[in-house]
Amino acid sequence: MEKLQSLEEFYCSKFDYIPENIRNRLGHFNVFTIDEYLGKNSKPILYSRKDYFKITLIIGKNRIHYADKIIDIKKQALFFTNPQIPYKFEWIDDHKAGYFCVFTPEFFHHFGNLNDYDVFNPNAIPVFELSDEQLAVADSIFRKMQLEIASDYTHKSDLIRNLIFELLHFAMKMNPSSKRKEFHSNASQRITHMFVELLERQFPIEEVTQRIKFRSPSEFASQLSLHVNHLNRAVKEMTGKTTSELISGRVLQEAKILLSHTEWNVSEIAWSLSFREATHFNNFFKKHTGLNPLKFRSSAAH
Repeated sequence: MEKLQSLEEFYCSKFDYIPENIRNRLGHFNVFTIDEYLGKNSKPILYSRKDYFKITLIIGKNRIHYADKIIDIKKQALFFTNPQIPYKFEWIDDHKAGYFCVFTPEFFHHFGNLNDYDVFNPNAIPVFELSDEQLAVADSIFRKMQLEIASDYTHKSDLIRNLIFELLHFAMKMNPSSKRKEFHSNASQRITHMFVELLERQFPIEEVTQRIKFRSPSEFASQLSLHVNHLNRAVKEMTGKTTSELISGRVLQEAKILLSHTEWNVSEIAWSLSFREATHFNNFFKKHTGLNPLKFRSSAAH
């Protein structure tokens, strides 16, 4: 798996320039057509994390490798990515069209936390296939972005942020069943947010020397200065899942990523995921997938 790609590296690899305002305190935004991005001298997208947010309107058959999943796009879709999860595109046919925009977290400073939206949730599948009518709506939003970014209007950043929010809500309304519970205590929400943030902070594993520190509910509770029962109740109330289920799910997701996109041996992966023995990791993986790690790696390669 490739290391994290910076916004500067993105511009250098695709356009041979770095905008002057790329790291200013107000944040950075830009929008492109996919034709422009996929020029004759373009390089393939490598499976990696990026240190910026990205929203892509894909028109054409495509295969997306996202975290531990492979998602086939049959015709057209919206795809949301965040700095936490690695991904890459694999075009299936010669028809490539659409748009994408990139922006830094600072672009939304004081305008909300993007990680609170389901489309940027690490556990979600942020791909939304579109009908022709939905495509027309998304296409018009990207065209408005292009007009605003090219204008000299003083407050164009506000308008662009509104258009990004419009895309977020447009996508989330397609899948209302993914809504989070709205009736909960503020304390449970705060505790669950801190737990999820601490869990996600341990990932992704990008170096063979990197190792996660917390694997059990009691370890997370201790780190958060909570009784483990208090943590478990809050997490169950907010997510409908136990703390152990969320931890195991995230560890399993990372295990699949490492088996599919690195050449590390099973012992190295087991150590990185804080298993004392490779056999413990083998048992954990087979319990949740029905396959041992090497059989999973072999099947993922085909």
